[in-house]
Amino acid sequence: MSGDGLHRTISNPVIPYVGTIFGSLEPGTMVVIHGTVAHNADRFQIDFQCGSSRNPRSDIAFHFNPRFKGSGVIVCNTLNNEVWGWEEKIYEMPFKKGKTFEVLFLVFDHKFQVSSNGKHLLTYKHRINLATVDTLSISGMVEIHTIGFAHYTTQQGSQPTSLALSSMNSTQASQQSLTFEIPYTGSLPNALSPGRTVVVKGEINKNAKSFAIDLKPSGSGDIALHLNPRMKEKVFVRNTYLYDSWGVEERQLYKFPFSPDMYFELLIFCEAHQFKVAVNGLHLLEYKHRFKDLAKIDEIAVHGDIQLYDVRAW
Repeated sequence: MSGDGLHRTISNPVIPYVGTIFGSLEPGTMVVIHGTVAHNADRFQIDFQCGSSRNPRSDIAFHFNPRFKGSGVIVCNTLNNEVWGWEEKIYEMPFKKGKTFEVLFLVFDHKFQVSSNGKHLLTYKHRINLATVDTLSISGMVEIHTIGFAHYTTQQGSQPTSLALSSMNSTQASQQSLTFEIPYTGSLPNALSPGRTVVVKGEINKNAKSFAIDLKPSGSGDIALHLNPRMKEKVFVRNTYLYDSWGVEERQLYKFPFSPDMYFELLIFCEAHQFKVAVNGLHLLEYKHRFKDLAKIDEIAVHGDIQLYDVRAW
């Protein structure tokens, strides 16, 4: 996942910090915060607020509050009409006392999605109108180095083509929403060759078990590249189907990058001898070609427990 460039960066703000959000907080906004947790920290908080009033206190659409007592917990909540709602707690603590961190907030029309140090952390569904959020507040025992605002997009390349657009003319495209039904099968605008890229954008269902992305030759039962994240086992299976038989599975992975209710952008880059796969802008794995005739790979299939938003190739 990449930004179109930072719209604004705030450096070394004094804590506590309260500032107007540059532009507006709308679907597509990315807020990236770099900082250092104090050595003696007990907590800090990042709040997306509706104004900066203290009396009466402004609504807080998203209260993000790491607390370091015991093994640590991240508390998320919403303040509406000076009343706190129910707490959502995450017992995975990526923040460490005395250590630097990066935390990234992606804004969607129905939720925030948060990652830290390159790893998905949590999602938080909107409880009040996102359009009313105009202020960012940071307080507690933390030093902030930079706050950056941007808009995120799919990884860009030469002449990226949406497979939804490739199947309809411009008049149809203006009249239809670009949606993908699962299971989905689509033709790539050009067969694979070294240097070509495929990107799949989607959101994992809340109770997902697994999903799969297959690159294959059309008119054949073969599958050149089978990518199969399995949520319950937390394994990411890679394989190839040739001569009516599956090959040996590859499962080894430094960390499993997917979580239920998570938005993702999965990028497949074709090289002469292997595929490279990245998730949300971070390189994840390589897979050596077992299906050697790359020029026959001209189709992609997606199925399983996800909502599919876009498939692009260039």
